[in-house]
Amino acid sequence: MKGLKLGTEGELPIRIAAAIRDAIIAGRLIVDQRLPSEQELAEQFGVSRPTVREALKRLAAQSLIRTQRGATGGAFVNRLSYEEAAGQQITTSTLLLSMNAVDFETACEARYALERACVPFAAERRKPDHLAAMRAEIFRQGQPGLSDEGFCASDVAFHRALVDAAGNPVLSYQLAGAVEAMQPLMNMITFTARSRERIVALHAGIADAIEVRNANAAETCLADLAAYTAELAADIRAQRRTKQADAGT
Repeated sequence: MKGLKLGTEGELPIRIAAAIRDAIIAGRLIVDQRLPSEQELAEQFGVSRPTVREALKRLAAQSLIRTQRGATGGAFVNRLSYEEAAGQQITTSTLLLSMNAVDFETACEARYALERACVPFAAERRKPDHLAAMRAEIFRQGQPGLSDEGFCASDVAFHRALVDAAGNPVLSYQLAGAVEAMQPLMNMITFTARSRERIVALHAGIADAIEVRNANAAETCLADLAAYTAELAADIRAQRRTKQADAGT
């Protein structure tokens, strides 16, 4: 972490945090290792203790370090879990989609392509809890009093259960952004035009196929769901163009 070229005052905490993060990634700082004290870090980087403190706050916000109080306390390298990292993945994916105005087709293509990769593993490894979670969401989606917001949340929960059924934490982490960032975006665009009954039927088909470990049938239902989603988006765009044309005449 030595030899860091520091910039302006506002950049100092960012650069210090980056240097410590790089040391953790490279293995120069290992899990549960105690970091040097704030004073030692301040001397090492040639900055004030408040600047170091701000850098440590940034690392803690990323779950890369944890702090403990007391005589044996200090800042320690944290063991980052997939569950903790998933929240950051969802936030980052949501921001990327919104800030870069990713078009619907691109998001839809990526989201279903990634989920299809989970289907063979889910069919092979699913546990009763995964099936129960999918069935519970299907039942919830069929309730007549369920709001659009509730249906969208249940839709996300259903697909999250399918992904988790694959039993692969790396896939679950990678798909956290796809399911929990892209799916709400797609729901927001299509919810006014879609048929809940059709979606529930496709979800039931996926769950039935996963239960009997039929990956091909599950993939077919998922492909049908992707095609239906794309069809809805195309219909909505066509309706908007018609309204705009009518308004211009």
